[in-house]
Amino acid sequence: MMMMSSAPLPPQQQQQPSFNQLDKEDQEEVKRLAQKVMAAQQKEAQPQQATTTIAVVQPVGTMAGQVATIENHAEAFLKMAVAQQVSDIHIRVGSPPILRRNGDMHYTKMAPVTADQVFGFMRKFSPRDVYEKLTTAMDFDFSFEVPNLARFRVNWLHELDRPGLVMRIVKKKIPDFEELGLPDVLLEFTKFNKGLVLVTGPTGCGKTTTLASLINHINRYQSSHIITLEDPIEFVHTNEMSVVTQRQLKADTASFPDGIKYALRQDPDVILVGEMRDRETIEAALHAAETGHLVYSTLHTKDAVQAVTRIINQFAPHERESVRLQLAGILKGTVSQRLVKRADGRGRLPIVEVLTVTSTVQDYIERNEIEAIYQLMSQGNNDDLISMNRALFDAYREKLVSYDEALETSEHPHELALLLRSSYGVSGCDE
Repeated sequence: MMMMSSAPLPPQQQQQPSFNQLDKEDQEEVKRLAQKVMAAQQKEAQPQQATTTIAVVQPVGTMAGQVATIENHAEAFLKMAVAQQVSDIHIRVGSPPILRRNGDMHYTKMAPVTADQVFGFMRKFSPRDVYEKLTTAMDFDFSFEVPNLARFRVNWLHELDRPGLVMRIVKKKIPDFEELGLPDVLLEFTKFNKGLVLVTGPTGCGKTTTLASLINHINRYQSSHIITLEDPIEFVHTNEMSVVTQRQLKADTASFPDGIKYALRQDPDVILVGEMRDRETIEAALHAAETGHLVYSTLHTKDAVQAVTRIINQFAPHERESVRLQLAGILKGTVSQRLVKRADGRGRLPIVEVLTVTSTVQDYIERNEIEAIYQLMSQGNNDDLISMNRALFDAYREKLVSYDEALETSEHPHELALLLRSSYGVSGCDE
């Protein structure tokens, strides 16, 4: 039997399933099967320590006593993961599937996975050319879609000479700003007709979702040609007021630099570059922004200001002054975000640091006084400049995050603690 629970790492509170992503028929199926498995679990009464159950399902056709596998019940497994708002699925040989939900890792009660089952699972969803590549590739990124359910971004990997994969679940509906809880100031970043906008943060913090929401807003309310370069494509956009051309690395273009180069000949207004991961991509993106296009991209940096220095430091010392001046002229803003657990236990929400390149910020970049931008942001009292600590303070004040979660998320927890204590006392207003 398949139960998406067993031993959570670390433990978290039990939450009721959400079936919003499934149609009515699938909802009823999942509920009915879940009830059967819960009854069977009580009968078994295995001598295990109490654990948090986040989802249960007995796939159709499973015989009594038969253990569900990812190969034989692939679609039921993915349906349940989507229904339970799982963000990532980890499948490794020798271990049952593991799920990440609200940031925490949970083992399932499925059987340990074999190498044959990993390949059997992927055979159900992969096009022939992709599957053939899996038989020889050690590392490979791709995506697939289950109709009426979701898209899945897959990283194929090997560990100890055995196949495995990590799947990110991408909802079919692109969430808008209100659903994500993003600050309204980010909408201003959709109104530029040229320049560079960066979304930064660690892996898994929602950068791709934020960018998809920005692109979706332009698509809905502006008449533009939007070209996206992605590795792989996650959210799929449907033309509304704009025309959206989505190109995937290795399938539609050889590389990010090549994709940007040829995009300039494809009548673009907006270019989205999935990640500025090397000097060549950065150079091409800066050129595209400088030649009158609005360019969006991502960087892995811990805060909004560090994005400026990260770009400059990709170049040789003798080139950095000219790059810095170029960046000062084209950078429109940077966003740094984190996903934090909600105080009410209902999932996670983005906490967003915003650096809008005002004339003062531009002047600091030109004069190579980038460290002064931190001080400017900490003193910011408007929506153009929102430091991470201010965003956390505001979320705590609105009782969206707990005191401990706010401090754990902050890059400068001592400063935030002083701010919270001066405003709400030592333990905070919700203690």
